[in-house]
Amino acid sequence: MTTLAANLVKAATEHADRTAIRLDDATLTYAELHAAATRVAGDLVAQGIAPGDRVGLVLPNVPAYPILFYGALYAGAVVVPMNPLLKAREIEYYLKDSGMSLVFGWDGGGDAVPTGAEAVGIPSVMVGALGPESSQGEPVDEPVDRADDDTAVILYTSGTTGQPKGAELTHHNLNSNARTSVSALIQIGPEDVVMGCLPLFHVFGLTCGLNAAVVGGSCLTLIPRFDAGKALEVVGRDKVTVFEGVPTMYAGLLQHPHAGEADMSSLRTCITGGSAMPVEILRSFEDTFGCEVFEGYGLSETSPVASFNQPGHERKPGTIGFPVPGCEMRVVDDEGADVEDGDPGEIAIRGENVMKGYWGRPDATAESIPDGWFRTGDVATRDDDGYYTIVDRKKDLIIRGGYNVYPREIEEVLYEHPAVAEAAVVGIPHDELGEDVGAAVAFKPGESATVEELQAFVKERVAAYKYPREIWLVDELPKGPTGKILRREVKPTST
Repeated sequence: MTTLAANLVKAATEHADRTAIRLDDATLTYAELHAAATRVAGDLVAQGIAPGDRVGLVLPNVPAYPILFYGALYAGAVVVPMNPLLKAREIEYYLKDSGMSLVFGWDGGGDAVPTGAEAVGIPSVMVGALGPESSQGEPVDEPVDRADDDTAVILYTSGTTGQPKGAELTHHNLNSNARTSVSALIQIGPEDVVMGCLPLFHVFGLTCGLNAAVVGGSCLTLIPRFDAGKALEVVGRDKVTVFEGVPTMYAGLLQHPHAGEADMSSLRTCITGGSAMPVEILRSFEDTFGCEVFEGYGLSETSPVASFNQPGHERKPGTIGFPVPGCEMRVVDDEGADVEDGDPGEIAIRGENVMKGYWGRPDATAESIPDGWFRTGDVATRDDDGYYTIVDRKKDLIIRGGYNVYPREIEEVLYEHPAVAEAAVVGIPHDELGEDVGAAVAFKPGESATVEELQAFVKERVAAYKYPREIWLVDELPKGPTGKILRREVKPTST
């Protein structure tokens, strides 16, 4: 059986009565998760969803997510995860671009999903935290067989030069990366409890959280939206053994006023990615809670795990470790030639974790994988031991507290304001978030607006984490010889 969903079949057979998913007092055993997924698959088939059709998920971390995710895979569909904080216009873009046939939304998430679905003329199905309340079709006995190279998930990413693109991750990409994460990194089994505070719509949470937990027959205990106090409570209550998070989550736990009273004794392994982990926070977390933190690196296009400081090997804080099994990494110059160890260059990746390509964009795929090696846009160095250290990002992508913000998308919104003539969105350093969103704005002759008005205008049109927290007003933006705005020369100034 070739499908990512086969992992759930195996887990339900071998660990039927073990808890698979937990959200406070609500639990699902592997047998119950499997049964619920087969009912969802039956419903999708009854609604005409065929293998390869795209099905959207716009939900927070609630038990309905794994039910719908595996249910869609059982039906042979391609899952398109989306952030539940997105507004209707953003959702509409993803629905159109992916050619989606149906989208699931959370009934506690407002009207963005049905509004977006109605705009493109597809059905939306709103569900509660525990999934659909009733079934219309007959449960699907076993997952629809899919080829290794068939797309399982489309994850939208990297809109620095335009709108976000959909990275096509195959069944083999995701399956192999989840298995590698289990065997080489988090090393979990049926007795483990994994903290599910990373969003499941993000590839880090999807692969290292949900899919890895199912491969290991482990329990994934969910938090719908990260809260440090709640996370401390859940670790102690559920005896969490593996914590996965971005650096801001670790800082939040460490700096919480009740951190000293929390029972964190069950923690064994912690992994972090998404942005650079400050060494001081890493060491303080380990000293305070008595566990090991392993830093690593990955991207949506690499399923995501590419390199990590791995258990059983020397850890080098501040580095992203070395490539995981099944993945190769190089540091190359602009011509694709290897640079000397210690010299900066772009990270190039090849392996079973690298995406099939960008959905519907062969030119973008060819540009990012020109010679069989995926160009990440991240600049790094490699030391004599083969450990990599990120130096900078070649692309303009902003990572705000682990969430990707694409400058072009926010600029497009700013340009919709009637007073705005020019706009450039850039990342600005932030002690806790790593980066925050900033924007330089120039007005049309005779027009004006306040910073607060501009922020409110953007906030109404995009998810809350995306709008610029700092806006500075300028007479004009720096430009190159062709008139192109030079983002790299845009610096915050007093307004």
